[in-house]
Amino acid sequence: MADNRIIYVSQEIAPYLHHSENARLDRELPQEMQELKYEVRTFMPDFGTINERRNQLHEVIRLSGVNIPIRDNDHPLIVKVASMQPSRIQVYFIDSDDYFQKQDSDVDPFGSNRTDNDERMIFYAHGTMTTAKKLQWDPDVVHVTGWMSTLVPLYLKRLFSDGPSFHHTKVIYTVGPETGIAPLDPDFFEKLKAEGVRKTDLKPFAEMELNQKLLHKMAINWSDGLVFRGIEPDPELVEFAEAAKVPWIQIDGETAHGKELNEFYKSVPLRKA
Repeated sequence: MADNRIIYVSQEIAPYLHHSENARLDRELPQEMQELKYEVRTFMPDFGTINERRNQLHEVIRLSGVNIPIRDNDHPLIVKVASMQPSRIQVYFIDSDDYFQKQDSDVDPFGSNRTDNDERMIFYAHGTMTTAKKLQWDPDVVHVTGWMSTLVPLYLKRLFSDGPSFHHTKVIYTVGPETGIAPLDPDFFEKLKAEGVRKTDLKPFAEMELNQKLLHKMAINWSDGLVFRGIEPDPELVEFAEAAKVPWIQIDGETAHGKELNEFYKSVPLRKA
């Protein structure tokens, strides 16, 4: 497998949703990597505020229709796609009538204060990994940004690493400026265990508060590299990353830093799942 395939898993990408500078950077970075001769695919949730007609989203029938069980309910996965212009990079939108079509606030398009955000993150991670696997497009790097995406490293390393698709995939996690979220449901870990996550994998986090800092630590724990973008590195997260032997870098939020991240991708060693 050539070292030239990257999947970016984002929370927002301009112009589909532009709530913060993360959206601009998560558009520019894939384009810069394409210019560096990488093949690139991107993922984001199909939030209810996205104008699907204007942005020319259309459903991919062969990728849709999977039922993702969360607790006792099945949630149908809907996958849509659009082409980012002018690069024509494909953007896959993970959609659910239950989780991504009910929040219509331009002020908070992510639904940060919803009480079901744990389930929405589970659905997004499971749906993204399921779709990426069905594409049969094995990535060398999966780069994750945004709190909605924080479970993707766990899912890749623990639930999707057995087959050939992600066996050699490096995971990079970016911590950047973003809005806070409401405390997670007390049954968050039970829902993850029902997904197949082992109790021993969750034990180190059992006594932590169910908040955004916990999500960062969980993402770092199953990542191969960590990026602080546009913020000062959080000392607690740096200490956690270094204890887990996860290399990290800091970049500003002015530009996408494609060349610098390219070198980081290459230098980061692949950790065992």
